[in-house]
Amino acid sequence: MALTIGFVGLPNVGKSTLFNALTRQSVLAANYPFATIEPNVGMVNLPDERLPQLAEIFGSERILPATVSFVDIAGIVKGASEGEGLGNQFLANIREAHAIAQVVRAFEDGDVVHVDGTVNPASDMETINTELIIADLQTVEKAIPRIEKEVKGKKRTQAELDALKAAQAVLERGDTIFTGVTKDGLELEHLRELNLLTAKPFIYVFNSDEAVLADEARQAELRELVAPAQAVFLDAKLESELVDLSAEEAAEMLEMAGQEESGLDQLARVGFSTLGLQTYLTAGPKETRAWTIPVGATAPEAAGVIHTDFQRGFIKAEIVSFDDLIAAGSMAEAKAAGKVRMEGKEYVMRDGDVVEFRFNV
Repeated sequence: MALTIGFVGLPNVGKSTLFNALTRQSVLAANYPFATIEPNVGMVNLPDERLPQLAEIFGSERILPATVSFVDIAGIVKGASEGEGLGNQFLANIREAHAIAQVVRAFEDGDVVHVDGTVNPASDMETINTELIIADLQTVEKAIPRIEKEVKGKKRTQAELDALKAAQAVLERGDTIFTGVTKDGLELEHLRELNLLTAKPFIYVFNSDEAVLADEARQAELRELVAPAQAVFLDAKLESELVDLSAEEAAEMLEMAGQEESGLDQLARVGFSTLGLQTYLTAGPKETRAWTIPVGATAPEAAGVIHTDFQRGFIKAEIVSFDDLIAAGSMAEAKAAGKVRMEGKEYVMRDGDVVEFRFNV
């Protein structure tokens, strides 16, 4: 399954600079609103140190990491839900993403214009969330009369209508649907067809300067603002410089900045965990590859990610954990040590499982 994360935020918060760093593409990053008109899409590899080790054991010709698709969506301004700026077009682009990464400016720079004249993360987040909430409220209010008619005609259930009205109440009080799920026990099942913007998981990316990156108390304040959503703190300018360096030079630069890992690696990890995803691995002479599956996926469901025929004809899965395989040094030694298992249809996959599926065509 492909994971898509959409970057949203006010103009000039560093979305395009961050996107450039993520994809190493030359996307326009300019110091004026609406420099990004069409959404820029880039596919990037999910960092995984296990893959080169597996490739060495199996003599693989190539390595194929799991991928994350990032969409750089133009800056949203107040009134976007009413079409202000290029709002409606931008909101439509967000609907295609699995998660929303809200890029928030937390850096001071007199040379970079702030659309509202002052740097205020809380105000910026309120502006974006309000526009998304208003857009969702319009969608729900439009759907309710239609669903009411279908309930009367017995084409829909009362539970579906109740879910819509519960969603309306959550949005009217100024909360996102995602918040309503955690606070009110709102059921998403009956809302999925509406593809509501605020039902998507949120990640908050604070584009910061050295002062914020070195201030744990300030970071704690900002984390509290967005809880229970996860927050990532990075310097988009630094990230754009890191991608042009060797691994050793990048590590040295991060150490000088007082960071253990790049912000982009943090973002990839947080994106996976936010969406409840994990990877399993396959390896052989041709390739070593990571496959993305939801946490809790069964062996047949994991096989279906490779090809639907694998799921339909699933017989068994030969599985060894990555750690056990590395400790053994080879599949033959892992089998000799009793670390390789044959699992059936009920087996729930674990992150880092190295798998060979057996199936009927």
